[in-house]
Amino acid sequence: MHKVRGVSLIELMVVVLLIAASTALVAAAIGSGLPGQQLRNASRELAAQLRFTRAQAIATGKPQLFSVDAQSREWQAPDQHRGTLPNAIKITATGARIEQTRDSVAAIRFFPEGASTGGRIVLSRDAAAWQIDVDWLTGQVKLARTEASR
Repeated sequence: MHKVRGVSLIELMVVVLLIAASTALVAAAIGSGLPGQQLRNASRELAAQLRFTRAQAIATGKPQLFSVDAQSREWQAPDQHRGTLPNAIKITATGARIEQTRDSVAAIRFFPEGASTGGRIVLSRDAAAWQIDVDWLTGQVKLARTEASR
């Protein structure tokens, strides 16, 4: 006959401690990736809304305006599309002076043939940044990762 042995309390505590430590490490790794993900998502959203604005201009045959306010952190596109950018993200936007309604607002107008007034929006956080360029001739929207200006 063989003797059935159980698990000691010390062995059980060591296993629980190992699980807790590995969970803490995973949570820290996920948490450190969130600011970068937030910046990437905000940049992709703005690029998508700029493309939407261009598509609306082409589809409706009427000029359409996309604007972003660096002070209030709000953006606005046609058809009541609007949103707010997170406070931790720095916004630098440039557009045609004729479209600028206030110092903190940059706007890009898209025309029915697809062209635009052109502009650039840079979203940055810490050393990371995403740059959204709108070509004035074609209205094409390009999104690229870059370094934040100091």
